[in-house]
Amino acid sequence: MALLEVRDLRMGFPRDGGQGQVLALALDGVSFSLDRGRVLGIVGESGCGKSMTALSIMRLVPSPGRIVGGQIVFAGRDLLALPEREMRTLRGAEIAMIFQEPMTALNPVIDVGDQVAEALRLHRGMGRREARARSTALLGEVGIPEPARRARSYPHELSGGMRQRIMIAMAIACEPELLIADEPTTALDVTIQAEILELLRALRERRGMALMLITHDLGVVAEQADDVAIMYAGRIVEHAPVRELFHHPKHPYTRALLRSMPKLGEHRDRLEAIPGQVPDLARLPSGCAFRDRCPDVAPACADIRPPLEQKGPQHEVACIRA
Repeated sequence: MALLEVRDLRMGFPRDGGQGQVLALALDGVSFSLDRGRVLGIVGESGCGKSMTALSIMRLVPSPGRIVGGQIVFAGRDLLALPEREMRTLRGAEIAMIFQEPMTALNPVIDVGDQVAEALRLHRGMGRREARARSTALLGEVGIPEPARRARSYPHELSGGMRQRIMIAMAIACEPELLIADEPTTALDVTIQAEILELLRALRERRGMALMLITHDLGVVAEQADDVAIMYAGRIVEHAPVRELFHHPKHPYTRALLRSMPKLGEHRDRLEAIPGQVPDLARLPSGCAFRDRCPDVAPACADIRPPLEQKGPQHEVACIRA
């Protein structure tokens, strides 16, 4: 049985920005599963619904957004049916998340040792001294030098790479079964990015966690993921094992993303950009949301909104021309 199953998930925001009943759907029928110990990469441009998928799983959708349909089943429990008190005990203990920007996620007036220890005191019932000792050990585990000294530091005293390591230590403190990493290498230089990704890989293998890796970087996905879901305008448009997707992409959006990547040994004057922009979710075109940017568009694309269908072994695509 899969550790996580997301079934026909729909969430949205009121079109008028208030509490109206008419929603612009940020997620519209998102479905996927993730097995224990596996890595799922979720890829797409900004605004396609990647982070909202993660926040929906954590039940941390920002107001006035709300989940309006579907199921999120984790270890046999429907998270959307749990009372908030039960969700709080699960959040951070069994499912943990590394947020996109560590400087805003960390508390600026509490030293990082206490911030890591907080989850241990809350979810594991440890006393202050035991939690503090364990948090120092965790800082060492995520590669922070002189962890006992650094535990007394405040976020503003640490580099971006160290702050991200603190976030990882907080996330793994209670040994979660599922770790969600939302753009974990944003704003880091290339060398530090590689170190953070290698750290996540080592921790996942050592602890047996499942990892949901949200990124816009297909190069990261190629190295880290077992399976890939490509998102566009609030929907998954292609889902396949990583080698299958890179060698046999079937959706025009996936192929366009791959063409926009630089490749070793290729000499091109400029990279191929995808024309246009991701559409406004409150004003989606009829039919396929990608049709105005698609090089393979057909007349039927204006009327048909293709569902995600099996187009090969373990390969799902939402395109009438796949």
